[in-house]
Amino acid sequence: MKKILLFTILLVIGITIKAQDIVVIKHTNYTTHFSKSKRYPVLVQWETTKAMVGCPTPLKRKDNFKPDPQLVDETNIAFYYLKSGYDRGHVMPAADNLCQTQAIQDECFYFSNMIPQTHRLNAGDWKSLETATRNWALISAKVRVWSGAIGEEKKIGLVSIPTQCWKVVNIANKWTAYLFNNDLSPADGFQNNEVPLSQIEKLTGFKFK
Repeated sequence: MKKILLFTILLVIGITIKAQDIVVIKHTNYTTHFSKSKRYPVLVQWETTKAMVGCPTPLKRKDNFKPDPQLVDETNIAFYYLKSGYDRGHVMPAADNLCQTQAIQDECFYFSNMIPQTHRLNAGDWKSLETATRNWALISAKVRVWSGAIGEEKKIGLVSIPTQCWKVVNIANKWTAYLFNNDLSPADGFQNNEVPLSQIEKLTGFKFK
């Protein structure tokens, strides 16, 4: 009985600590779940629609990376990326806001929407999946997306380098999930990184259905 009670207490403590670590911030077009211990988002949720990406005169990208004003204790994150060898990888892509206002697109450059990624991943399969998602939105009118990162390979300053990045896509109630290693292995096509949704749920602890 004492062992069961102790286990229950430890479980509650663990859940409480995890909850205190995550800061949930809602911006205009996305909601981020930012880990204060890892200093990257473990989950970002958004919808990409035809109206957001299908306009005749899209915005020009401005790389205005900056701290999230709602994270008052995280003003130095940009410093840790400098000369680190890692890209500032968007979770919700800035290009998903091509047809929005400049202010809305600028929100995508907050570091609460950034994951330290290898350039191989950021400019390879990750980017290809982002492009595919926008194309799906043009056809299907709306795509729901959940994405984030897990693990810790090492740190750049106080920012953890995730071991893997993941994405879950829902189109008309059809679910697909993808899992990518955040390393230097060559790109092999995002389709080859599709995994069962249950695998992402097990790794992250999030339930999507």
